[in-house]
Amino acid sequence: MRNYVIIDASEVSSVDFDQVLETSAETLRYNVNPAGTKTFVKFEGETPSFLEGKTAYTHSEMLEILAGEEWTDPDANP
Repeated sequence: MRNYVIIDASEVSSVDFDQVLETSAETLRYNVNPAGTKTFVKFEGETPSFLEGKTAYTHSEMLEILAGEEWTDPDANP
């Protein structure tokens, strides 16, 4: 099962990209409000050690979070 964890942008340097589904810091999606303060990573299987103790979300939970104003610009064209 795929899991999602939201992290502070300041934590990106601690991400081991060999243990998550993203390939680099440049491929991460960041929040828009306030801009660029949070991002998230996806993983399958065991929780990577650098993410232990953080809240993991399911795909449907993450979609709901990303639809919120913190992650979606309400002024952007649909």
